[in-house]
Amino acid sequence: MNIEEAQKLADKAFENPETAIDAIIKEELGIDKEELGGSAWEAAIASFVLFAIGAIIPLYPFMILDGKNAIFLSIGSSVVGLFGIGAAITLLTGKKIMFSGFRQVAFGLTAAAITYGIGALIGVSLAS
Repeated sequence: MNIEEAQKLADKAFENPETAIDAIIKEELGIDKEELGGSAWEAAIASFVLFAIGAIIPLYPFMILDGKNAIFLSIGSSVVGLFGIGAAITLLTGKKIMFSGFRQVAFGLTAAAITYGIGALIGVSLAS
């Protein structure tokens, strides 16, 4: 196809913004919208359930223990949960399990340390 024909084809494809976006998604990203399935409601419900499960992991130790035992179990559970999430991400990224697992642990613990630091700065404490 010569340059003029290609330009005409591109102009035709981008006349309608919806078809232009579909073409870019399919050609540049290799994603077929028809294969994705699902709905916004399904995505929202799945996101809520997974977020709730993720939030329970560091909190459940405080329901069964108190003091330092709860804190240590919370940290351990969080590390295991973060590693599991990082390992699961390899299904999408194709990276090595150990790399992704420990990377997720590092990010999670960094976020926890920052949160702890902010709490310490404003005077929040786990001790009652």
